[in-house]
Amino acid sequence: MKEYKVSDVSVIVNDNKSSGAPPQWLNEKTAEKVYRIHSTLPIYEPTPLVKLDTLAEKLALKAVCVKDESKRFGLNAFKGLGGLYALTMVVSEKLGLDADTITFADLKKEEYKDKIQQMVFVTATDGNHGKGVAWAAGQLGCEAHVYMPVGSSLLRAQAIRDAGRAEAVITDMNYDDTVRYAAKMAQENGWYLVQDTSWENYEKIPQWIAQGYSTMAKEACDSLDNAGLKPTHVFLQAGVGAMAGGVLGYIAHRYNSDRPYFAVVEPENIACIYHSAMVGDGAPHAAEVQKDTIMAGLNCGEPCPLTWTVLRDFADFYITCPDKTTENGMRLLAKPCGNDTAVISGESGAVTTGLTAQICGDEKYASLKKLLNLDENSVVLCFSTEGDTDPVNYRKIVWGE
Repeated sequence: MKEYKVSDVSVIVNDNKSSGAPPQWLNEKTAEKVYRIHSTLPIYEPTPLVKLDTLAEKLALKAVCVKDESKRFGLNAFKGLGGLYALTMVVSEKLGLDADTITFADLKKEEYKDKIQQMVFVTATDGNHGKGVAWAAGQLGCEAHVYMPVGSSLLRAQAIRDAGRAEAVITDMNYDDTVRYAAKMAQENGWYLVQDTSWENYEKIPQWIAQGYSTMAKEACDSLDNAGLKPTHVFLQAGVGAMAGGVLGYIAHRYNSDRPYFAVVEPENIACIYHSAMVGDGAPHAAEVQKDTIMAGLNCGEPCPLTWTVLRDFADFYITCPDKTTENGMRLLAKPCGNDTAVISGESGAVTTGLTAQICGDEKYASLKKLLNLDENSVVLCFSTEGDTDPVNYRKIVWGE
């Protein structure tokens, strides 16, 4: 692997990318099954794909498109997709129901009520995943316990409590140790662990969660098709890498031999995917440097082994950038150029748009723009994975309040 660094942005080019097919558990057939679960919810609506034409013109790109996940299920973030699908699969398995035909509404039938409401769910989170699990559990009348790492936002903790019948506790541990604590509590209490990272003998549920994220990827690609566009570049932010791996796998299957370039983006302060790529032995590794970042959803020191293999084999680029990149992205999306539509994007949601603008809008990064094959024919797809999930910090960064 070769590393390129310009100022505060570092890029690794994946020289060992596979030309084969991604895992079949991320194929289009599976995505259709996931989509059926989501789309049969009464409150389901596809989230907007915002086309930033003025920004694209300014950056000398054909198109910049941002998927606005602040509109998802009233949760202000995308994580409900993974949580809802995983809970549906867990409950279906517990009750012996046919997962190929079941809908979430079926699980709310009176005949299943008593058995389901005896189930208790637990997870660890920086905020959005826990909120999604708490919400999905609450929809079924189930109790949930959510553990958060030290330094987590009190507002995010309260949002989890408000989403369902959930206890939300901020621990004195980092994210990865909080995950281990949640797993311990599940084992001791007989609770169902719904965690978005995997380890030995715990892969099925993380796989369901990663599959759950294919719905937003499918919606985005459908919207691009309707606009007569095909993505040439997909920028995916990563914490443990569950979302990045799930979305990459689906899009790679969808476009098959005509795949876009995939870039995995992480904070420079804690970049476990980037470091794993740099080590280059094929195995996942904990981030070499583990400092705080404002990108709370990406503040993860250890990769998800399940999706690491997808990112290892099929990403084209691994990129790190500073917190100021996402701060600029938040402001850019909140106060867009010309007649572009505004997007409320939080600290973990705006980093890929901020990075696109940084690389393509500043001559200082011209060599990286060329390295990433970004030009006037490029259609860039970004996912704004959250809105203002910490509204106080959002207003401070964007509006200086």
